[in-house]
Amino acid sequence: MTVLRDEGLDVRELEVWRALQRAQVRVARHLEAELLVAHDLPLASYDVLMQLAEAPERRLRMNDLADRVLLSRSGLTRLIDRLQRDGLVAREACPSDARGLFAVLTPEGEVRLADATPTYLRGVRTQFLDPLSEEDLSRCRAMLAKLGLTEES
Repeated sequence: MTVLRDEGLDVRELEVWRALQRAQVRVARHLEAELLVAHDLPLASYDVLMQLAEAPERRLRMNDLADRVLLSRSGLTRLIDRLQRDGLVAREACPSDARGLFAVLTPEGEVRLADATPTYLRGVRTQFLDPLSEEDLSRCRAMLAKLGLTEES
């Protein structure tokens, strides 16, 4: 196909890229389904709660949170609105910037996250980690480091 040649990709390279995309979507769909069934918690909500739980004082500025999750800023705002309505997250003003807002994990959010985490981790294990050998994982870590996607990079 001339389009691929014109962009410098061969069929094998494109196959690897597409397989990576399919793997990510397959695992994410499985995690989403498991979290919804067991905890009525979408994957994006779980991700936000986890990011907040791992942050100092369990809070992040909205801009920083948007950089850490795979959502647009407007998508994150809508999600935080829902999480706030459910009592899982609160918004607090930033004392050093009158325009800034923090998203803060509430005690209810901590409980919901703690309940959902075993389901999430089990899904990561069965859908991603179990099929890979220790050597596969090492190679995967090394490849992700080359892309700047791990702490090793």
